[in-house]
Amino acid sequence: MSLVIETDDLDAALAVLSAERGVIRVRNCGEQARLRLVRDSIGSVVIDRVTLSADFDADVGPADVLVFGQVSSGAVSIRAQRTERRYARGEVYLAGQPRSGRTLTAGAGEHEQVVIDPDLIGQVAEPAPGQAAGAVRFTGYWAVSQQAADMWRSAYGYVRDTVLADPASADHPLLVANAARLLAVTALAAFPNDAVTEPTVQDRHDGSPATLRRALAYIDEHAHEAIAAADVAAASSVTIRAVQLAFRRHLDITPTEYIRRIRLDYAHRQLLTADPGHESVTAVASRWGFSSPSRFAAAYRKAYGLRPSQTLRGAPGSSTPPACEAAGD
Repeated sequence: MSLVIETDDLDAALAVLSAERGVIRVRNCGEQARLRLVRDSIGSVVIDRVTLSADFDADVGPADVLVFGQVSSGAVSIRAQRTERRYARGEVYLAGQPRSGRTLTAGAGEHEQVVIDPDLIGQVAEPAPGQAAGAVRFTGYWAVSQQAADMWRSAYGYVRDTVLADPASADHPLLVANAARLLAVTALAAFPNDAVTEPTVQDRHDGSPATLRRALAYIDEHAHEAIAAADVAAASSVTIRAVQLAFRRHLDITPTEYIRRIRLDYAHRQLLTADPGHESVTAVASRWGFSSPSRFAAAYRKAYGLRPSQTLRGAPGSSTPPACEAAGD
């Protein structure tokens, strides 16, 4: 459920924002300024939608989080380390580095920000050599291209309009974890960073059938849990890159695609045995991490040749062998 605050007491509203992103102190604001805040949480990710009735300046203290924003209307200016960055309507940005303060000028309008714990980034990416596990560092504050900015807006819009729009989403841990990691993965793809993406010589050696078998065994056993790429890699005693390489070499899919197929199989099995009077396709899909009913239905029909609702009603042919068996051959 969203937290909604609408007030002309900016200090009180900013105290709520400060809890996640460092202490915020107002330096200057327009007369009769009002702020409306809508806050949602999805796993460890916090999503804030802020509407300002007037321009304001504020000092933002350091905090160990990453704040990604997009300007829906108005403008944003951020000053840090003797530089100033300006973002206009429609642009996306990284507000600053963790543990680094900044001065913010936000124009009257609508501003949307995603607060991500760096540990979540570490679950889906490898740090540069010599860095501690999970210590991926973002090296720029603008999206690497217009296409990358569009990709961020699309992922954010999907989470906001599909996942958060359904109050029942919070009851499904896999769905929540998938949405949070989607934002983390998209941030890595959209903004410059020092994560290592190309396999090393050791990774190429480790991308073996033995690694694949260990990864498959771990995924099969833990598919009902909110597992991440780092978990699969740790269980396989290799890097994330080596696991990805093993899946590409021997199955021609990504680990994420394999996990999705396994979970689709579990959803299929539940639909086969569910009571249509007490269970729904949407509930089963959400339970296995599928937030979009239409996408779930499309994937299901491609795998099993019929609609999930037909399986739930016991239609002939609904006992089609699981699609993931072919992936594991």
